[in-house]
Amino acid sequence: MHIGLIIYGNLEMLTGGWIYDRLLVAHLHEQGHTVDVISLKRRNYVRNMADNFLPHLNRRLRQHDCRVLLEDQLIHPSLFRLNFHLKQNRRRPIVSIVHQVLCRQPLKRYQQIFYRAIERRYFRSVDGFIFNSQTTRANVASLIDLRQSSLVAYPGGDRLGCLASDANIASKCRQTGPLRLIFVGNLTPNKGVLPLIAGLARLPKKSWRLSLIGSLIMDRRYVQKVVALIDRLGVSGQVDLDGPLNGPDLIRRLAESHVFVLPFSYEGFGIACLEAMAWGLPVVGSSAGALKEYVQDGLNGLLVAPGDLEGFAEKLFRLHSDRELLARCSAAALQTFHDRPRWHDSLEKINSFLLSMAEKAEE
Repeated sequence: MHIGLIIYGNLEMLTGGWIYDRLLVAHLHEQGHTVDVISLKRRNYVRNMADNFLPHLNRRLRQHDCRVLLEDQLIHPSLFRLNFHLKQNRRRPIVSIVHQVLCRQPLKRYQQIFYRAIERRYFRSVDGFIFNSQTTRANVASLIDLRQSSLVAYPGGDRLGCLASDANIASKCRQTGPLRLIFVGNLTPNKGVLPLIAGLARLPKKSWRLSLIGSLIMDRRYVQKVVALIDRLGVSGQVDLDGPLNGPDLIRRLAESHVFVLPFSYEGFGIACLEAMAWGLPVVGSSAGALKEYVQDGLNGLLVAPGDLEGFAEKLFRLHSDRELLARCSAAALQTFHDRPRWHDSLEKINSFLLSMAEKAEE
């Protein structure tokens, strides 16, 4: 089957959504399908909205020869109107891969209202959905009457492998010294790096050390703010700005760390969190978003209310001072990874879903 996939940029970016899309494309190729990746240039939100009125883009997409047209939902500003034209006189289903609903992010009220109007129109323009979590599905269902065919296909956590056993978890957790914390995500406002640093600064300096792993160039102005805050709070000796890491380098950092921290980010799923659990790291994350679907407070991690810097600091210090609790949470985190679906299982569900969508469209 010939499948089209519309995205911004390319599939080599190290973000959860692009990793999901990249692994899906590889799996579809393995199943004998051909996938044509259609790349559009990502600009700012309003400028991308102008794509809906470009005649050459309309012609290009209308004439594209595929049985199913996949769209990464991130591209919705470019397609919220154009999709309705693409559906005219074509028996080709449009399926959206939804990783995150933008208007559910902690934004200013006027921004949420604006994004909600555009996303609602986009969601009504497609024939089917692939959701990365039940939380994401519920967010879409709160915007439209969700009658389209849909599938929840959870990301796996096995992309980077996993800890062979929990035999050495307790000894690592009982080591004296600071908690070795790791954050994996691009340094952008939605990931909450500034409040993370501010919360950690409330703790005794000898109780923690943080490795920030992610792009330092995606939002240079925000990175400058992060560096300035680190300097102003006097914690530069405890924070390592390591840039983007992947593969063996990232695995090594995960294996060396004690705790994965992402407490101030609203996650549509949180692939990096589950990948950290695969290496026996409990997750300190936000109680808002999808992390609560698999992170249980006090069992395999800790959940923090949005904006609660003091609560975050207190919970993290508990893990530092109670190494037996840390060891129990670490072992439970590894078990959570083992209990979750693997990538192959979820991607095969998507393959079957797309085949059924194509068959229904041709009946």
